[in-house]
Amino acid sequence: MQIFEHYKNIPGDARGTAIAMGNFDGVHLGHRVVIDRAAQAAKSLDVPLGVAIFNPHPRRFFQPGSAPERLQSDAARARVLDALGVSYLFALPFDRAMSLMNDRVFARDVLVGGLGISHVSVGADFHYGRDRVGDTNSLQGFGEDYGFGVDIVSLKGGVDEKHSSTAVRHALKKGDVVRATNILGRPWNIEGLVMRGEQRGRTIGVPTANLSLGDYVQPRFGVYAGRARIGAKGAYLPGVINVGVRPTVDGDEPRLEIYLFDFAGDLYGRTLEVTLEHFIRDEQKFSGLDELKAQIARDIETARDALAQDIEVDRSA
Repeated sequence: MQIFEHYKNIPGDARGTAIAMGNFDGVHLGHRVVIDRAAQAAKSLDVPLGVAIFNPHPRRFFQPGSAPERLQSDAARARVLDALGVSYLFALPFDRAMSLMNDRVFARDVLVGGLGISHVSVGADFHYGRDRVGDTNSLQGFGEDYGFGVDIVSLKGGVDEKHSSTAVRHALKKGDVVRATNILGRPWNIEGLVMRGEQRGRTIGVPTANLSLGDYVQPRFGVYAGRARIGAKGAYLPGVINVGVRPTVDGDEPRLEIYLFDFAGDLYGRTLEVTLEHFIRDEQKFSGLDELKAQIARDIETARDALAQDIEVDRSA
């Protein structure tokens, strides 16, 4: 997959694509329906499949101090899109100039003049253009004016809600990782470099790998069963995970710590991709390290039992 961080002077072989357009944070099952519709159009028109996203997300542009609450890193999103057969990823630079474009100017100058699209698929609640004036109706009208096809896709999932990134965030904040998994189509994961901690885990026989939550959404603080793989490739190894501030040792910065059951080695400075698959309990403060150690032992057994019952799924899809 080739990535363009602009929409001007796109080479000829990347023009004429059928694109899916949106933010696609998490690439959940609803997003996949939109991308699949674009893929069907690409096949019918015999053109490449593309995806167009906004970078940064418009919310971050207009509210730079707001919590980012990302579900996925740029690299992880690109890997998933590549696995879905996307040939071109257009990361449209959302700057002041783009923020001032009305819907017609965006369609004319970006979609047609810039990318030269032949087709676009979007979710039913898609808005674009200055003050979000553009909607699916105007997009269809511009498609007729400028000669590109338009698909409007419903993101309905369960009985009472649609598949959405917002729904995933709400589920994670409640610790409902099963619901998050059902919307995403895979367990939610976070990836990052293992940083050096206080190494207290080693003193009680449970050495942990520590990751900053960074720009990710903060899940409910507590203990989870999950898995991790090194370098975003290879086999997933089971473990028990704590997300929070570690009140027993007077921590104050939220982080993720994972103890891998069957691993011995140095992970400092390496990239880990960690999944949250079962919520075990809320984070709590213990009277000291001995009480904490006893509870960790119970958490490990609970996590082993929970993970042993899982049906194998593709966690990277």
